[in-house]
Amino acid sequence: MKHYLVCGGAGFLGANLVDRLLNEGERVTIVDNLITGLLSNIEEFKSNPNFRFLEHDVRRPLPINDKIDYVLNYACPASPLDYRRYPVETLEVSSVGVKNLLELAKKHQARFFHTSTSEVYGDPLEHPQTEKYWGRVNSYGERSCYDEAKRYAEALIYIYRKDFGVNTGLIRIFNTYGPKMKPFDGRVVSTFIRQALAGKDLTVFGEGRQTRSFCYVDDQIEANLRMIRSDIEGPINIGNPEEFTMLELAEKVLALTGSKSKIIHKPLPEDDPGQRRPDISLAKKELDWEPKVKLKEGLKKTIEWFKRQKSK
Repeated sequence: MKHYLVCGGAGFLGANLVDRLLNEGERVTIVDNLITGLLSNIEEFKSNPNFRFLEHDVRRPLPINDKIDYVLNYACPASPLDYRRYPVETLEVSSVGVKNLLELAKKHQARFFHTSTSEVYGDPLEHPQTEKYWGRVNSYGERSCYDEAKRYAEALIYIYRKDFGVNTGLIRIFNTYGPKMKPFDGRVVSTFIRQALAGKDLTVFGEGRQTRSFCYVDDQIEANLRMIRSDIEGPINIGNPEEFTMLELAEKVLALTGSKSKIIHKPLPEDDPGQRRPDISLAKKELDWEPKVKLKEGLKKTIEWFKRQKSK
């Protein structure tokens, strides 16, 4: 049994990862300050003797002395609504917080795993995006608190690996969706599903021609675990290379929910990327991974989960 410290484990991705780890019989400690994480996401784990929860902010050093094998960092507001609501916290958790976690990994000689983001590519001129692309990011704008925080974290991780010998692994996550998403997190999949189930108009920004690639959470977690349990440095893109416009996504959600809602258009937000699609050649080569769940299948599962939450 290995001991996994999952920071941000009460959030969407963190909680899904913890579920998988506990089902495999591993020992898990979640650290979360609950700014954006939800206790409801981890309620089902409390009866498991291999599970422990610490309400703590990683911007302060962690009071953990027992042996840790893996330090996994999912701690950062990740949805547009959250990081705009907590911009300073977003910057600090990816700077001071990441440094604290790297120091902890160094102390325990643990593998450090970090979830970066496709947002480091900004509004890209290269399409699809490879890991060698340096990005096109506005450092002074609405999204910069998140984009630049994640870019800084990557630089810090590089230093701790090269100068201090910490065993680090870094992935860049592209749009992910599935159970345990918050209905009001501002992400496009959760927003469209929530609006459709409530019979409200679906909000599409601009003409809806901007594209994204959507990876179902089970596929994402499988890739994460393969990276975590390796000694691969990265960065490695993890996402689904199938590309859809926002208008196509809205129409799929309407069809799958049977909603009579209409699609309305609003002005594009500042610095909203026009295209986003990962090149996953490296993930295929290094991790022997590629996504299996098609968008229609994943949306069906996510819609059913949203329906069950409404009925509780």
